[in-house]
Formats: sequence, structure tokens, C-alpha cells
Amino acid sequence: MKVKVDRNELLKKLSDIQNIVEKRNTMPVLNNFLLLAENAGCKITATDLETALQEPVEMSVQEEGKVCIPAKKLFEIVREMDGEIVLESADNQWVKVKCGKSHFRLAGISPDEYPVWPTIAPADSKTIEIDTSTLLDAIEKTLYAAGESDTRYVLNGLLFHLKTDNILNVVGTDGHRLALSTKVISESLQEDMKLILSRKSVSELRRFLDGESRPAILTIGKNHILFTVGGIQFLTRLIEGTYPNYEQVLPADNNKSIGVGRDAFSRALRIVSILSKERSSAVKVEINPDAMVISTSNPDLGDAKDEIPVNYAGESMVFAFNARYLLDVLGVMESETVILKINEPLSPTILMEDGKDDYKCVVMPMRL
Repeated sequence: MKVKVDRNELLKKLSDIQNIVEKRNTMPVLNNFLLLAENAGCKITATDLETALQEPVEMSVQEEGKVCIPAKKLFEIVREMDGEIVLESADNQWVKVKCGKSHFRLAGISPDEYPVWPTIAPADSKTIEIDTSTLLDAIEKTLYAAGESDTRYVLNGLLFHLKTDNILNVVGTDGHRLALSTKVISESLQEDMKLILSRKSVSELRRFLDGESRPAILTIGKNHILFTVGGIQFLTRLIEGTYPNYEQVLPADNNKSIGVGRDAFSRALRIVSILSKERSSAVKVEINPDAMVISTSNPDLGDAKDEIPVNYAGESMVFAFNARYLLDVLGVMESETVILKINEPLSPTILMEDGKDDYKCVVMPMRL
């Protein structure tokens, strides 16, 4: 195999796969990526056995072939290069990298050892189309709420609930908070589908989505789901298990409403939480007619308090929250005003964007 490729093109593609190639695996082949060079087109493949990415790369092919190359080392080399790069392999053992006067020789692995790309049988699959901007927005507004190392493994992912009424609900929860994004899609399904995708795979997927309106094709199999965006194919294994009934978590009796400026609320939480205990980030939120007082007391550091105006006419109440949970929600919202739906100090609080009902976040308060 022998190819020529622009440094920026190769660097971009290698950057895309760095989080996918497995760095702590007992299988050395997973530290590599597979480069297939053909006159009809070149592509790179990377996998950690849970997630796989296949992406086209523009190269000038002088000699067709395929080779496994150490992903991290080649990325570090290319990052320091400038101009055109030549990749050459006469066998499966060594890969030569040339750029100007710089020459490298990397130990390769036989491409025959590389894991086979999983196939999704058409007879056992369902294909739907969702706009990339719709998919990205739903992921951005829910991913932060998913668990990271929860013993309930299903919580370490996002639920994609495709409903028969042309609705896609994307849900993330770690047991302390729950984020729900509701999107209208064009596809009509004959039955509901609930798909759980790992946090890592969804985090990688969003790298290939953008705000532009273009189609993402979802091919849903028994154990895998394949996202096709342009020439990029992103495949991941579905998490087996039953996701909690998120619809039952949404409080139905939060009839007290508070309107607060998103920027002012975020600033007050950031300032006060400087003195809160690091592990819990606990802050006290006192809600009064027309004003909200946010405070914390740390015997080791001192006290902090800030006050912001709110639109509220009900009785005074005092809550306690993990400030980080509230800041995570506010960070993905776009409206100038945020609505808090409350009931009692120990009841879950709902946060929504003013004038919108397609995004909700439920946050559990803390005990004072």
C-alpha cells in the first residue's frame, strides 16, 4: 500500500477516532485503526468493540492495500508535520511515514486481525431518518444528566424513546436529576421503540452532528444501531436492560411557577457555590415574592449570599439544591427567562424554558 494525503485531512480524521481507539485493552489491535486504500475510495475504521466509526478520507492512491496503524502515535506524528504525507507499507509488519525530510517507521498489525464491522441484517432492522440538528439538540440537552459510573448500568446511557405518534423522547437521568427532550420527527412507527445508548457512544456521536439541517439515517438492529451522516458511519452496541419509567418521575402537581432570568440565576449560583462544600455543592434557595435569595454556609470557609429578582407571587419557601445540577441545566437552556415549577421544599422541582414545553429537567432537592 502507498498513499499520499494532506496533513490537515489526515489530522482531522485521526482526531475523530482518538476517543474510540481503546487505550486500556488487552487486545493490542484495538490501539490501531484500519486504513483501507482503494482507487474507488479510502476509509479509516476504528473500534473499541462497543463503538465503531468508519469515515472516508481523501487520499491519492499509488498502490492499493490495507494496513493497521497505531492510532495515537500516528496522530502525534501528523500533528507535528506540515504539508503532504506519504504512508507506505510493503507488508503487514511496518508502516513508513514520510513528510519532507522526516521519516518514521511504525510497527503495524496484520489487517486480518482487525475486528469485523458488525452487520445489521435488513430483515431484522428498522431504518428511520432524523434531522441532524434535531438529534444534536436533544443530545446536548440531556447527556449531562446521564449517570457516569452508576451500578444500575442502564443509567449510564441515554434513552431514545421512539413513539408511534411521531415523537422522539431523549432522556438522561442519574437518579438525582432527569432531563427530557421531546422532538417531533417525520417518521411514523407501528410500535414504540426504546433504545439505550451508552454515554460514551453518544458523546462521540455528537462530534459528527452539526447545526445544519441534513439527514441522519438510523438503522436499528437487534443489538446495534448505525448512524449514517453523509459518508460517515457510526455504529454502537445497544445497552440491554429496562430503563426507568421516566414519565412517572415527572411531577404532576407542581402548580407554583417562578420566572427568573437565566443569566442572573447562573451568576448567583456560581458566586455562592464558591464557598459551598465541594462534594455536595449545596446551596440554600429561599424563594420570596419578587426575590430569590441564594446562600451557603461552610464552617471551614465562611458564608456567601446573593439576591436576584424573580416573578413569583406565592408563599415563601426554602429549598436546598446541588448548585452544579442547576448550573448544568441552565447551561443548555437558551431562553432569557427560566421557569421553575415547584410544590414543596422536598418535592422534585421542574425547570423549563419560558414559552417552551419541549424540554424539561427534574431536579431532586436536598435536605437542609
